[in-house]
Amino acid sequence: MSPPRPRQPFASDWFFPAAALHAALILPLSVLSLLGLLPALPGLLTPAAHAREMLFGYGLAVVAGYLLGPQPRPLIAALLAGWLLARLGHLFWPDGPLGPLASALFAAGLAWRVVPRFLGAAKKWRNQMVAPTVAGLALLSAVMAWFHLVQLPANLRLAALLLFAGLLFFMGGRIIAPALAGHAQSQGRRLEARVQPQLEGAVLLLLAGALLLAFSPWPLPQRVAGGLLCASALLSAIRLVRWQPWHCRTRNDLLAPLLGYAWLALGLLLLGAPLSAGHEPPTPLLHALTVGALGTLSFSVMARTWLTQRFRDANARPWIYPFALCISLAALIRLLAPASPAALAFAAGSWSLAFLALAALFWRTRGQRRARRREAE
Repeated sequence: MSPPRPRQPFASDWFFPAAALHAALILPLSVLSLLGLLPALPGLLTPAAHAREMLFGYGLAVVAGYLLGPQPRPLIAALLAGWLLARLGHLFWPDGPLGPLASALFAAGLAWRVVPRFLGAAKKWRNQMVAPTVAGLALLSAVMAWFHLVQLPANLRLAALLLFAGLLFFMGGRIIAPALAGHAQSQGRRLEARVQPQLEGAVLLLLAGALLLAFSPWPLPQRVAGGLLCASALLSAIRLVRWQPWHCRTRNDLLAPLLGYAWLALGLLLLGAPLSAGHEPPTPLLHALTVGALGTLSFSVMARTWLTQRFRDANARPWIYPFALCISLAALIRLLAPASPAALAFAAGSWSLAFLALAALFWRTRGQRRARRREAE
């Protein structure tokens, strides 16, 4: 009898710590550099560079860690090396070819491993939306890496925000709904509104329509796109309320992603309202989606996934989830005090504190899964 094949490592074992450290160090560094409080790296001289590192540095690393799942160790190492080289190239040699080439290779590798799995296995069209969304993010990551930092087209930035919003809406809902249903059952209740497929499909179609209209050069389609985003914000809020979050007061692991989902609804509204009025969304309002929604939801997903893999209990270390409030505080400051250097520096510190805590969680519990596996054997 041949021995059992060794289990493949999870991509999250490497990409989640990398994403947490990137968020804790590089993103606050870019804010403080833009404020003139710290010397700036060559690749962090503009707001566009800050946005690139937020979306395609941090955000795409979280996507890779969550969606890749178990993979051969050499493949994980190759993808992580591509991501790291892209960060080094963009940060230290922004006009050189290393950053764009490494970004394109990493994005292509991510799409190669993720897209076919979701496109082939899913039966319902809503479940297949992950594949084109990841493909779109990979394509945008590769394309936007070649633009000079001060020439980033507004419609490409909007497209990236909408793709991330769609992924947050879909994956966040698929994580939150069953967790809430299980919690309700443990309390002797039954949660009737779980995935809410009709509402989910409606929001995905609204976001897809807004994405297509965002590339129109005429003002009327862009105003329609803004209206679609406002409608998706309303439906997202309805979905959140139907989950009855008030029953989760004792579950930090549920409150944190619910908070991120609330930021998602608000972020879609703040993005869509100016567009529907024929105006470009002010940059501070975008932080409801990027810092509030992306930051809080990704923080929660990384913590829940990591703890579930190691302890089979997403609430095994409940102390980590209140740090999501630091991210919400940073988002509120970016919205309400966008012109105050002191407030923005405080927001950067609050954001950094949350992700340093997450990195500490990863470090302290890194060997727990191996120990549990040895005990089982």
